[in-house]
Amino acid sequence: MPSYAYTAHTRTGAKQRGNINAETRQAAQQMLQQRGLTADKIVEQGGKAKNLRLNKRVKSKELLIFTRQLSTIVSSGLPLLQGLDILAEQTEDPNFGVIVDSVAQDVESGETFSDALRRFPRAFPDLYVSMVRSGEASGDLDGVLMQLADYLEASEDLKRRIRSAMTYPIVAFSIIILIAIGLITFVVPQFSQIFSELGGELPVPTMILITASDFFRTWYAIPTMALIIVGLIFLLRIYSSTESGRFNIDSAKLRVPIFGGLQRKVAISRVTRTLSTLTRSGVNILQALEIVERTAGNEVFARAIRNAGNSVRNGESLADPLTRSEVFPAMVTRMISVGEKTGALETMLMKISDFYDSEVRATVDQLTSLLEPILIVMMGIVVGSIVVALFMPILKLSQLVT
Repeated sequence: MPSYAYTAHTRTGAKQRGNINAETRQAAQQMLQQRGLTADKIVEQGGKAKNLRLNKRVKSKELLIFTRQLSTIVSSGLPLLQGLDILAEQTEDPNFGVIVDSVAQDVESGETFSDALRRFPRAFPDLYVSMVRSGEASGDLDGVLMQLADYLEASEDLKRRIRSAMTYPIVAFSIIILIAIGLITFVVPQFSQIFSELGGELPVPTMILITASDFFRTWYAIPTMALIIVGLIFLLRIYSSTESGRFNIDSAKLRVPIFGGLQRKVAISRVTRTLSTLTRSGVNILQALEIVERTAGNEVFARAIRNAGNSVRNGESLADPLTRSEVFPAMVTRMISVGEKTGALETMLMKISDFYDSEVRATVDQLTSLLEPILIVMMGIVVGSIVVALFMPILKLSQLVT
């Protein structure tokens, strides 16, 4: 028989929580009414609800909205438990609703808020839990939640800008490939018939084009290409699952023209903003560096942060190992050094992050204006190459006639 967790209130308005066994949700509601309780919320604890809690990741947008609303609720003076109940009822994601309701039950049973959040690592990352724990210890939970909301909002805005910068070139490049395949598949065969009737030796570019056309018209062309692509992706995933593979791939990404510089700026902004947010909320520097390493998003920067953490543990300053890594620009390491000496490290880190956020915005704007003519030129080169290869035999024949 299914088990349901319920939140209800008595005739006097007192709130109660508990579990009840019933065949259906409606049956559980009727049993509560017989006990003199009015159900506010009934959630199935087994089967689907359990799978939702354990197996699905929460969207970053949902987490941002939850954090912002919870910060507002707590700062307005309402109890944390009441705020969790409100948010569990109004969240749009049923998976997240189950998670928040479970967190509320754990808090009501006596657990700390941070310990309740730690049970759901796919919903609440280490950074989130660590900041909440520091907020609980300092008695400034609403302030820490506000910092978390600001951090998540800045991160979401950065992701949105990167997605917008990458969407156009991916779509345009896909269109270029489709146009090339269409020309090779449907146009080239018409010329191939003409060339076979004329006879004679064809130029090398024309032969390559006709061979490609013959391949794309076979029944095994699509399965072969799909198999090659899947195989390459599989091999790439195996390679990237190793530490050296991740490092080499991420290092190569940073060397890609134009986009490599953008990724470097994004990584620096993410690292400095995360470290600033953690230290400002009271997390000690070593624990903060460990969290930043896991959330860096690039193995090159993660390795530099890891080495910096080891150096700080041995008594060095943070700026010195970052300078030796040659991953961070001189401006960044010098500002961090000044911040350490003046005791305003988190402020310096936030200024660095704000600077690189503006750099990312400027780079994205430049990319959107620069990529359009580049892609048009690429399309012209692809189509022009096919046309030239097709007309080379005809031009050669006309020269022989004259």
